[in-house]
This record gives sequence, C-alpha cells and structure tokens, in this order.
Amino acid sequence: MRYRLILLILPLFALLAVSAGFAYVHWSKGGTGTGLYSRYWSPDPVQGYWDPDNFYQSVKSVEGVFKAALCIQCHEGITPGIVADWRASRHGQSDNPVYCNDCHGSDHQHLRLPTPEVCGNCHQKQHGEFKDEARYGFPSHVLAMERAVDAKHFVDKPKGEVQSCVQCHSVATKCDSCHTRHRFDAAEARRPEACITCHSGPPHPDDETYFASAHGKLYLAEGNDWDWSKPLTKGNYKAPTCAYCHMDGGRHQVAHKSLWKFGLREVNPHTSKNQVLRKNWIKLCGDCHEQEKARQWLTELDQERKRAWQKLYAAEDILKDLRSDNLLQPAAGERPPYPMDWMDRLWPRERIGFFEGQASAFYNVSAIERDYFEMWYFDNLGAYKSAAHGNQAGVESGHRKMAASLDRIETKASELYHLSDTEQRAEITPEASHEIWMKGAYTDYNRKHN
Repeated sequence: MRYRLILLILPLFALLAVSAGFAYVHWSKGGTGTGLYSRYWSPDPVQGYWDPDNFYQSVKSVEGVFKAALCIQCHEGITPGIVADWRASRHGQSDNPVYCNDCHGSDHQHLRLPTPEVCGNCHQKQHGEFKDEARYGFPSHVLAMERAVDAKHFVDKPKGEVQSCVQCHSVATKCDSCHTRHRFDAAEARRPEACITCHSGPPHPDDETYFASAHGKLYLAEGNDWDWSKPLTKGNYKAPTCAYCHMDGGRHQVAHKSLWKFGLREVNPHTSKNQVLRKNWIKLCGDCHEQEKARQWLTELDQERKRAWQKLYAAEDILKDLRSDNLLQPAAGERPPYPMDWMDRLWPRERIGFFEGQASAFYNVSAIERDYFEMWYFDNLGAYKSAAHGNQAGVESGHRKMAASLDRIETKASELYHLSDTEQRAEITPEASHEIWMKGAYTDYNRKHN
C-alpha cells in the first residue's frame, strides 16, 4: 500500500514541479524588458532601435495620417539623405514604388520601425530562410537577440556595456543590420564590410582572418572594380566573400553549413549530418577549386581543431584538479555570485569548461580561470577562424597564444600547489578573503543601479 502511494505521489509531484516551472518562466517574462529576466531590467530608449517590435515608440511631435507624397515632401527638408537613398533604391525606382507608409505606417503617432516580419510581407523567400535558421540552434542570426537578453550577465552588467552587445545581436530583430536603410542595396550587403561591422574583434576575428587569406587579399586589391550587382553564383566573382560562402546563392541563412559550431565546442566531424555538410562545402569550394583540394582543406581544419581541444582539455584538467583541492582563489563562495543565478547562491561552484558554463564566465572569476576563458574564447577562436578562412599564419599565431596561455595556467597552478604545501608544513590556515572580493566600486554600483 505504501509503495502504491509513493508511485501515485511521485508523478503528481513531478507534474506540480513542471507546472510551477512553466508558471515561473511565464511570470519572469512579464516585466518591462524581454527574455527570461524581463522583470529585472528596463529598456533604455535606444533599445527601441535595437528591438523595435518590442520597444519602439513613435514620436508624438507630429499628429495626423499622411499619404506618401506628404511624407516625402516633409522629409526632403528634415532628412534629405534618407529621401535621396530611397529614391536611388529599388523601392523608389520600381514601377510600383514601395513608399514610406508601406513600411512605417501612415499614422504619425503610431509609426513603426520595420522588423523582419514587415520586410517578409514582400520578401517571403528571404524571410522564410531567415526564420528557418532557428532549427540549427545557437549561434545563428535569427536567435541572436534571444541569446543576448536570456543571458544572466545581460541583466547584471551596466546598461552601457550590454548595449554594445545588442547593437550586433539586433540582426535578429531588424534587416538594416545588413541592408542599411533606406537604400537596402543587395550589392552593399554582398561586400564583406557589411558583415565585419559585427564579425570582428577577439571572440570572432572574421575580419582579420579573411583579409589575411588569399581570398581577402584579392578582394582588397581588386574588389572595388567588381560588379556587385551580380548574384552570388559561380563565375560572377573572382574571389569569394563572406556572403558568397555563407549565403551561397543569396540564401538568407548562415548556420546551415556549420561543421564545428563556429569553433565554440568540440564536435564529431564524421557524423552522418556532418558528412552531408562537408559535401556541401566541397561542392561550394568546387566553384573555383578542385574538389580533392577542398577535401584536404577540411581535413586540415579537423586536425587544427584536434590540436586546439587537446590544449583546452589540458587546461580544464588543471583547473578541475585545483577545484578538487580547494585551491582556486577566490573560491566561488568568496566572490559575488554569478548574476541572476540562484543555484550559484545555494551551491557556489567554479564553472570549468564549456559544458559547465565557463563560456559565460566573463567576470567574477579567479585570475587563472580568466586565463582559461581568454584561451578558449579568444586564442582558440582566432585559430579556428584562421583555419576556416585559409589564413595559415593566423592558425600558427592562435596556437602559439594557446600554448602560452596553457603554460601560464600550468605555472600558476604549480605556484598555488607550492603555496598550499608551504602553508600546510607551517600549519598556517589562510583567512577567508571573501570580503575583499564581495565589495568594490563596480560590484556595489551594479547592485544599486541594475
């Protein structure tokens, strides 16, 4: 009888727990912000431009419902550059022009900034491809804003810092990240500069690795003379650009051929799915090169990734050993808990390696953990991007930096063990140092203002 009662209670308890979880998520999304932590942040006015569907508010200084001719007449005096770009665009030069109110609406007190859904009213194929990218998971353009606002550090860090992130993550919520308004010129979006506005910097050095490759050097030397009005198909371009390879044929999807999840995690390159992806890459490279050469390049990429993860796992093993011996200082319980993480408060634990969440540990970590983070997020991705873009010098540079990072981690670990041994022999018990780390101008400001 008792076991029957237990069998009855357990499913009921599980049902209640799941229901409570769904209710909590629904509640947490009901604040003035968006995402999982919407109750814990409020949007600045600029958020209306990064995420217009949720936050844009039309100006109230002008009242009335206007036809396109009046919009153009007024804005020729207020914003003549916008009107000039529109007149030069396909929207303006079409036999059936796309006017201001087609995209923004006619009621001046209820205007909208166009979102992908608005553009999709006409550009159904491109919008469908863009939305379909979600099935490939992170990272991808269509999920970029969700990735930002669902991150715990988005809520905790000062707004001035996270706004610099959202500028690029807004590629999910508006098309003018790639097609600048009001020209919306496909020729402009085909050039690599349209991509490197965001795809640059230590975590994703696509710009420097591409421009250092043979493809990039040819583009820099001759690209200004190419006819960028041509479609992204075989024979139209002397060298490939970002869009040619990642949006081949003009396909509005960049995640569909990712072999190594952009270098962020180790994968098995020989799964049936990745075998299909490899064939797609070989076919694409075959537009200009022998397919056997393309296979060789992919094999070299696999070998580079194997070398990289050997170094990364070696660093992770060192950190895990330090954690087991309670030698990471400050320990997780002696530093501010990770933002918005109730588990971190109940069970402080150092996050080591990609699968434990080291990818999210931008701050509030010990020095040696930060060394690993930069090794994984900066040096590793620099090596991967170089390998993927054909920049061999960048590959070697990235691996030299990874080796140097690993050497620093080994040296610091040795020093920590030596210090611990010395303290034990001298029967010294180190005093808890959490007060040093729990307080400070940055931490205190965050507590009060975020």
